[in-house]
Amino acid sequence: MTMQTAAFSLNQTAIDLIERKFREKRRMAQAREQELFGIFQEQLTEEETWALKYLYAYMPVNDMADYDGALFLSHVRRTLEIRKAMPWGERVPDHLFLHFVLPYRVNTENIEDSRGILHEALAERTKSLSMADAILETNYWCHEKATYIGSDLRTISPLTMIRNARGRCGEESTLAVAALRSIGIPARQVYTPRWAHCDDNHAWVEAWADGKWYYFGACEPEARLNQGWFSPPARRAMLINTRIYADYPGPEDITLADEWFTEINLLENYAPTRTMTVAVKDRQGSPVSGAQVHFELYNMAEFYPIATIPANELGEASFKTGYGDLLIRAVHDGVWGEQKITVAESDRIELVLDQTEQPSGTQDLDMVPPPEREGDEAEALSEEKNQRHNRRLEEGTKIRTGYEATFLTEADAAALAGEFGLPAERVWDVLRKARGNDREIAAFLRERSGEYGEWPLRLLESLNEKDLVDTFRPALDDHLIGALGRRGELDEETFVSHVLCPRVLQEMIVPYKRFFQEAFAADEAAIKADPSVLVRKLENGYGLWEDLQNLKGKGNPVGTYKLMHGDEISLGILFVAVCRSLGIPARLHPSEQKPQYMGDGGWKDAPFASRTSQEKAEAKAWGSLRLLRDPEAAPETAEASYYENFTFARLENGVYKTLVYPYGKKDVYGEPFEVEPGSYRLTSGVRLKDGTVQARFTYFKVEAGEQTDVVLTYRQAKHDIPVLGKIDRTSAFAKLDGTRATFGELIGASGAIVAWIEPEREPTKHLFREIGELAEAYAKLVAPIVLIIGDAEWTASFDPSAYPNLPSGTVFVRDSSYAALPDFIAQSPARDAGYPHLFVLDAQDQIRYTASGYKIGTGKEALQVLTGVWQ
Repeated sequence: MTMQTAAFSLNQTAIDLIERKFREKRRMAQAREQELFGIFQEQLTEEETWALKYLYAYMPVNDMADYDGALFLSHVRRTLEIRKAMPWGERVPDHLFLHFVLPYRVNTENIEDSRGILHEALAERTKSLSMADAILETNYWCHEKATYIGSDLRTISPLTMIRNARGRCGEESTLAVAALRSIGIPARQVYTPRWAHCDDNHAWVEAWADGKWYYFGACEPEARLNQGWFSPPARRAMLINTRIYADYPGPEDITLADEWFTEINLLENYAPTRTMTVAVKDRQGSPVSGAQVHFELYNMAEFYPIATIPANELGEASFKTGYGDLLIRAVHDGVWGEQKITVAESDRIELVLDQTEQPSGTQDLDMVPPPEREGDEAEALSEEKNQRHNRRLEEGTKIRTGYEATFLTEADAAALAGEFGLPAERVWDVLRKARGNDREIAAFLRERSGEYGEWPLRLLESLNEKDLVDTFRPALDDHLIGALGRRGELDEETFVSHVLCPRVLQEMIVPYKRFFQEAFAADEAAIKADPSVLVRKLENGYGLWEDLQNLKGKGNPVGTYKLMHGDEISLGILFVAVCRSLGIPARLHPSEQKPQYMGDGGWKDAPFASRTSQEKAEAKAWGSLRLLRDPEAAPETAEASYYENFTFARLENGVYKTLVYPYGKKDVYGEPFEVEPGSYRLTSGVRLKDGTVQARFTYFKVEAGEQTDVVLTYRQAKHDIPVLGKIDRTSAFAKLDGTRATFGELIGASGAIVAWIEPEREPTKHLFREIGELAEAYAKLVAPIVLIIGDAEWTASFDPSAYPNLPSGTVFVRDSSYAALPDFIAQSPARDAGYPHLFVLDAQDQIRYTASGYKIGTGKEALQVLTGVWQ
């Protein structure tokens, strides 16, 4: 007989699965038994018990290391209360509640007890609305709290996002999902891991209302659901998915059913799709069950696996994707096969695993994205709704900028600096970056600078910019005092970067120096004499547990130490943190992310012999890679830039692992790169205007103790600069100072950049960033840049001075009627792609280039064309 519990309609199969995984996690986490599982000794309802067991059963190892059961119990109780309090609570089916309301985690953010805080902010605003209108209202609230800015890959929490008032798309959508769940509405963060038509990626939100899922852009409200600037790019995507921490049964397509999570494929809701089946066979023609099939997409100068699917018992792996090109690589036991496919031409391929050595020389291939497509035409909104929406946007922007106006000023920083004899400009730099956390940072400087002089400021300067927003005095005090007592004879640069600084990779910064000094007090002398002693201690006592790929390296070192389990990178972070606590300079290697310590004047590996079969216990000699310029390159060849147009990767067990260097690193021809010995593939790419990439592989080997020279070459793209139309010089615009000017007066007589923009939207902010990064090159041309804002896109709080990095020749004007926008942009697909609409003009006012909507790289393309037509 089938049994089930009244809590969440769980049948016996689900109960047994949760119980089994709960017990497995409990065994793994026995080192923190009381901290995590002591809550089960409290008086719990049946719902609370099963909600907690469900969360624990699928909880990532980092969360079991870093947080206590009291946090999860508080979260569960508040969420169950919210379900009863909100009018739609009982209409949300149990399976949606479990998977898309109850979870405490959205992305890789720090977990805080924030559900009740967000609920208090939103409940009264939304409880009298329909579910669909409540979703819209929640997004207006998110717009009041935060706006877009590019940043590093560490995801800040919803409360930190509110404190900061800005963040990247992954953080905007994390805030919006958390906000919706706080009022009992099922929500999920969806994303395209990598775009096919341009570099970068994007994340947005889907929310459920009365039987249907809708999408929207987080913190970027529209007047209705299923609308956003990213809709046209999404129609060219190769994958749009989300990850659920559960054995999720659907009904959506399931890309990957892992033991600890499920990835579902939502692409067909946005774009035409085709299911590709890859049949993997060995040299004898037999199916290879368990082979890992990587579906790779060119993006950011690497072939990134947007999906990795194990072959089934028939040796087959199927993947629903868009109508673009992919590189398919299947691997089993270090043997591989590889083939480029055009999805539009076939839905099935066969790959034979017969390669054990990489090829030599070079290989060229073109990667074509899905074509641009028109979307369904939506019914026009009434003028009244449009006006109301625009008022809401204006109100939200004023609320957010009003909050930002409360941040400390440069004058406040100068006063603080003067009080302690600190450099005013450096104090202002850290307070400016701290934003809503500025008073906490100022208090730390005020409390500690009198005793420690400039060292508190040096500590703050050693952090990443984002750290200043969510690092507080207890952590700062711990790292300042704990490090200064163990400086010894270290030179200042080494001490600051590799002992004082608490930041190792992308983990949350917590106090740990005093903790590890006490924990390793008995062994400190032995570890200092030979840090490999610490390697053996951690190796013998700690277990390797891998679950979620995107959470690797996110565990804080104290949590990993207490749990005695962690992923490979988090265990490396633990090693580095302990070393720094004891005054031993340590780091994760900048490109390999493997632990090292300083000894005998150089960096030494700290190899954990049991971590992977690829590693050896003894330290091994490294090699070096020197990149050489192509002597035959054409003058217009793009400047080499890591992750923008080239990367290199080492072959590991049949898969190429891209080495990590700073995005946009351009000083690549001087100092050789220190790399591990092995087989390497250099990838270079030239992206054309339609999104096609002309890619090139260059294969080489690096030997231990030797230098390998490799010429970095690019395929030479032919750049056609056609005449697309002409601008009317007589069109007039309103300048921001109230005067008027014609197009002719604004653009001059030698060429110009002109763009119609939406300042509050992410695509325009990307354009601002790109042009700002190229300000020096634009300035050399002395080319006018005219940025035009329409009435519907204008907000009274818009401040051009917020973009100081734009070239000096930039001017903002208003065009209320868009009468000057060239007629051909009204034709699909450009109009449908949305803002910005950018044009390059020559000396005859002819349009020589145009780009519309979201497209990373527009600034560089425009500069290249402008240089070609400039007079």
